[in-house]
Amino acid sequence: MTATGLLLGGTALVSMPSLRKIRVGRKEVALGLASAAALYVTFELGDRFARRYVPGGDRQIREIYSLRELRPRGETALRLVTIIGPAEELFWRGLVQEVLMRRYGRWRGAAMAAAAYSAIHVTTGNFTLMGAAGVAGAHWCALYAAGVPIGALIVSHCAWDVWIFLVQPTGEVTAIRSAGQPAVAG
Repeated sequence: MTATGLLLGGTALVSMPSLRKIRVGRKEVALGLASAAALYVTFELGDRFARRYVPGGDRQIREIYSLRELRPRGETALRLVTIIGPAEELFWRGLVQEVLMRRYGRWRGAAMAAAAYSAIHVTTGNFTLMGAAGVAGAHWCALYAAGVPIGALIVSHCAWDVWIFLVQPTGEVTAIRSAGQPAVAG
């Protein structure tokens, strides 16, 4: 994800020079943290739904959380905050959504960008992740369409990523053991 983030973020910065002027001040931090908190509450509810009603939802959520054991948590947090979160916002909202909104209108473009953000996650083969990306993408796309600045969305994305993935997951994160495999602690 770090290499992909560098590629996507770099593409956005080269394609849209205005993105190089983004600043993050107190207003963006406050908006971003409030947005991340609202999204987290949405995911708390969604986690309960997915684990109960989505076939394989519990297993798929645990698979996502097992990724947090691949690298030391401090390193993962640093990657999320310095590269992955900012790059996703620069690319998906700052470039993709911006172009779609200019061409198709503010809200239609936002809907198209959210659908694309969700659809790209089909490559994971994890339906629950695709749905989660759709919800998060719709959240950030709607905020951008409503005029929330990219700086606030970067703060939101970074804070939410670290909080939900490393600090306070939405539910059980211990991997379900396959025969002969140890569980991943979480």
